[in-house]
Amino acid sequence: MKAAPGRIRIIGGHLRNSRLNVRDLPGLRPTPERVRETLFNWLAPTIAGVRALDLCAGTGALGIEALSRGAAALQFVEPERAAADALRENLARLKAQGADVAMVDAMHFLRGTPRPFGLVFLDPPFALQLWTPLAQQLEQSGWLADGAQVYVEAPRDAAFALPSNWMLHREGHAGEVRYALYRRLQTVPLS
Repeated sequence: MKAAPGRIRIIGGHLRNSRLNVRDLPGLRPTPERVRETLFNWLAPTIAGVRALDLCAGTGALGIEALSRGAAALQFVEPERAAADALRENLARLKAQGADVAMVDAMHFLRGTPRPFGLVFLDPPFALQLWTPLAQQLEQSGWLADGAQVYVEAPRDAAFALPSNWMLHREGHAGEVRYALYRRLQTVPLS
């Protein structure tokens, strides 16, 4: 079921049934409710207390859903001013604790000082095809904790390469969209 234009619902946790205001912006494609419900069922055993990164936040629905369900901290990254402003407004209205919004391009953000996250949402605008470069930067620059989980959302037919130590945990399809949860295996330095 699609959300009404301009509003989407948080489906679980202490913010359950809260509505997020969604601005009509080009390329903004909120993750459907059904997909979020499946994803957070997969994450239920591990979400409490996790530090998470919503790398291409858009509406912030994935990150806010994680906060609602017990994530300790959420870093949102969104380069578009209107989307970042709407996200900040929603976070303030919901009195969401532990959230920070960086209004910057995802690749630029990942060139900063790394802080390992236990959960990352990687759902860039489909037209930009950023899955491979963002995944490589996350892996190579120290942004992922050992055992981190990475959610990837892409068109069903998209071709991209993920780091070899990201193991597919679960996946599904909704229409023309493929969504998958990967687990990062600990890397062993070569000697």
